[in-house]
Amino acid sequence: MNSVIYHAFSQKEAKEFDIQHPGTQRAEAFVRAFLKRSMPRMSQQAQEDHLQRKAVVLEYFTHRKQKEKKKKSKGLSAKQRRELRLFDINPEQQRQPQMIQAKLLKADLHGAIVSVTKSKCPSYVGITGILLQETKHIFKIITKEDRLKVIPKLNCVFTVEIDGFISYIYGSKFQLRSSERSAKKFKAKGTIDL
Repeated sequence: MNSVIYHAFSQKEAKEFDIQHPGTQRAEAFVRAFLKRSMPRMSQQAQEDHLQRKAVVLEYFTHRKQKEKKKKSKGLSAKQRRELRLFDINPEQQRQPQMIQAKLLKADLHGAIVSVTKSKCPSYVGITGILLQETKHIFKIITKEDRLKVIPKLNCVFTVEIDGFISYIYGSKFQLRSSERSAKKFKAKGTIDL
């Protein structure tokens, strides 16, 4: 005996035989009631047209806040800078650092407070004290703790403050006795390396 327990219908066959799933009728009734409540001004015919479409579009738009463009404060223009004379430096102030450096190259540094700012040997960096003796290759500095430190000029950078200006002394280029330095003419050189 060949009996069919279950037979699946396509949507076309279901329409031909007027077969509907019991949940379908309840779903249609819910959708009609929902449309009537949510769109009371729409006519019955317009609601039917909405139902015949494959997708029901609910009219809901999110209003995105437009990002306000922040106005960046622009600096002064070149013309404004010239009018305000921002970069005008008095002539006596223009030459003062060069004059101090020229005098410093020929000066006797005995008694000056000298600090080691850079060195290839990290144990020398940070030593500050009074320059006690200067030879061709070394500085002898006495620290606050009353210790005598012998620091080679080679591969070290020293700082000296004079009249509020901090000057850097590159020890590798400074390997002369103070008496020889006073007579020598120094030339400006480009890059200086430790």
